[in-house]
Amino acid sequence: MGGLKKSKAATPQAGTEKGKEIKILTRHVITVSDILKNQRILRLLYLISLATNGISEKALAHLVYSVEKSSNIKLGYNFVLLGDTPVSKDLINDLTSLKYTGLVEMSTKSRKLVITGLGKEVLDKAAESIQGDVDTLRKAFEEAWPKIAPVDVETTLKATKR
Repeated sequence: MGGLKKSKAATPQAGTEKGKEIKILTRHVITVSDILKNQRILRLLYLISLATNGISEKALAHLVYSVEKSSNIKLGYNFVLLGDTPVSKDLINDLTSLKYTGLVEMSTKSRKLVITGLGKEVLDKAAESIQGDVDTLRKAFEEAWPKIAPVDVETTLKATKR
């Protein structure tokens, strides 16, 4: 696994009346090789790759929630419903990992998640490890997408208004 960044805190200089303290949080450093070992993130990357024009983060949360409810694949995300919107801290952390490693990027115009060339290469390398789930994930995606598409369009419209 990756290393840890050291945590440091800057202390105010002696003699200053008002000092500001800077807190640096410790985060695990994640690499592409770490992602290749994580089945949950690989399945998520595959789901993102199925959305040919990209997918918004909100629509992805709805999609993963729907896939977990409808198919026999358990992706491993715990969701909390806020109103009608499913929210998962683990999903947000995995998306951050995918963005950090450059496997997924946010499209500047449409504000949608798009798989990068490196992400496609990683999926090709990991094809054997998720091979058993590919057909089930694709089928679940195709069943859930008509219900998820309006959420994705709503996010696109909000992004273009600005």
